Amino acid sequence: MDNGIGGWVTKRAFLNGDKTAFVAGERTLSYRDVERRTNKLGSALFDLGVRKGDRVAALLFNSVEFMEVLIATAKIGAILVPINVRLGAGEIGYILADSGADTFVVHQPLAATGRAAVAEPEVRVRNMITVGGEPSNAEFRYTELLDGGSPEPLRAYVEGRDVAFIMYTSGTTGRPKGAMLTHDNLLWNAINVLATEQGLRQSDITVTVAPMFHIGGLGVHTLPLLYVGGTNVILPSFDPAATLKVMALCRATVQFMVPAMWAAITQVPDFDKYDLSALRLAMVGGAPCPLPVIEFMQQRGVPFTEGFGMTETAPLVSILDAAHVVEKAGSIGRVAMHVESLIVDGDDRGVAAGAVGELIVRGPNVFSGYWMRPEATADAFRGGWFHTGDLGRIDEQGFITLVDRKKDMIISGGENVYPIEVEQTLYHHPGVRDAAVVGGPDERWGERVVAVVVAAPEAQQPNAEELIAWCRERLAHFKCPREVHFVTELPRNATGKLLKTDLRSRFTGVAGGVVQR
Repeated sequence: MDNGIGGWVTKRAFLNGDKTAFVAGERTLSYRDVERRTNKLGSALFDLGVRKGDRVAALLFNSVEFMEVLIATAKIGAILVPINVRLGAGEIGYILADSGADTFVVHQPLAATGRAAVAEPEVRVRNMITVGGEPSNAEFRYTELLDGGSPEPLRAYVEGRDVAFIMYTSGTTGRPKGAMLTHDNLLWNAINVLATEQGLRQSDITVTVAPMFHIGGLGVHTLPLLYVGGTNVILPSFDPAATLKVMALCRATVQFMVPAMWAAITQVPDFDKYDLSALRLAMVGGAPCPLPVIEFMQQRGVPFTEGFGMTETAPLVSILDAAHVVEKAGSIGRVAMHVESLIVDGDDRGVAAGAVGELIVRGPNVFSGYWMRPEATADAFRGGWFHTGDLGRIDEQGFITLVDRKKDMIISGGENVYPIEVEQTLYHHPGVRDAAVVGGPDERWGERVVAVVVAAPEAQQPNAEELIAWCRERLAHFKCPREVHFVTELPRNATGKLLKTDLRSRFTGVAGGVVQR
C-alpha cells in the first residue's frame, strides 16, 4: 500500500513523533500531533461524503489549517484544489466550477468572497467549511468538524499515480488551467530537492512565507521538509522586517522566497542586526533574480542558489548552485537529478549547443496533464516531452539560460529581442531597483522595446535618456528600449510573476495587453 503524501506524516509520527512539524505564532505541533489531527479531519471529511477522487477546494492563508486540510485530503485519496487568496469571487467561482469541487474550506476573512463564489453559475459546492470566526447557518465550523472526527488511522488505498492536487496556473493570459499533480510527482520532487548539492536534512527549519497556494510555496521546501521530517515555521503573509525577525529567532537553516521578497528583505534598514548565521541555504525562484540581491546575500556569507520550476513540474526543474550563481548569472543552472531536458526548434528537433529554442523536459516529477483539457494536454506533451513554452539555450556544460517566454519575445525589424536580457542589463544600473521590458506595436519595425522601471531610492534617479544610453553601450541597438517609463512598483501576481499584460495595456496602448503578430 502506497498511501501517498498523507503517509509521509504517518511514517514521521512513527519514526520521530516528538519532532516539531509546524510552528505558527504561539502554536507548536509535533508530527504526532499532526498525525492525530489530520486523522480526525480526514474522518470528518469522509463523514461529510468526501471520497477518493473528490475535489476539496481551499481558499486559505498560509496556516497550520492549510497543511492539515492538505494532509487530511491526501489521506482519504481526495484531491486538493488550492486557490489564490487574491482572486475575486468570479475568478474563484470559475475554479470551483471547472474543478467540480464539492467541498470548500475558507478562512473567515475570505468567507464573504467565498460565498459569492459559491453563488456563481455551475458551481456545485455542497459543503462549505469556515476556519475561524462564526460560520453562517449553511456552513460547517472547522474546529467542530475536527473535534468530532475519529483519531483512528485512515485506511484509504492511495496510489502514487493518483492525483493529489489540481493547481491552477496563474492565468496571466486567458483562463487558468488546472495542472494535475500526482502523489508520485510530489514524491519525486522531494527526492530531487534532497539530491541537490545542499539538500535538506531532518534538522532543517524554514520560514514558510511564500504563498502556499502556489507550487513554489509548497514544493520547494514545505512538502520536502514534511518528507524528510524537518520543521516549517508558517507566516500568514509577507512583511520584510517581520520575516527577517522570525528567520533570526527560529534559526532558519533553509529559506525560499521569490525575487521580490528577497529584494524587500535586503532593503530592511537594520538588516545586519538580525542573526542569520544558521542560514546555510537561501534559494530564489519564480522569476529571474537581480544580481545585486544575490551579491548582497553572498557578501553576508549566505550561500545563494536559484531554482527554476513550474506548476506542471511540481516544481523543480533545475538548480543554479551557489558556486556558479555569479559566474553563470542569468542561467537557471543544470537540471535536477531525475529530470531530462532538451532545447528544440519549431519542429521539435534538438538544436546545437548555444542555439535558442524551446525548453522541453520529462521526468517522474512532471504532471499528468491538465484537468478536463485533453487537447491542451496532448499539445503540451508532444513526443512524450513536456513543452514548457520557455525559450532558452544550453551551453557545453549543461547550464540552461532562458531568454524568455515564447509569448513575451519581441520581434523588432525581424530581429528577436528577449526581454530578460534587456531587464538584466537594466538591473545592473545603480539607479534601478526593478525593471520589466515589453513589446509595443511600431509602424516601422513591427514592435518596439518598452522598458518600465522602478528607481532605486538610495541612488539618484536616472532619466529615460540615461537608461537608453546605458543599454546601447551594452546591447545591440535593436534590443534597446525606445522609451522608458517610471513607476513606484511593478504589477505582480501573488507568486511574484510580472503581469506583463498589464504593462502592455498601460504603456503601449495594446488592447488586452496582447501584441497581435
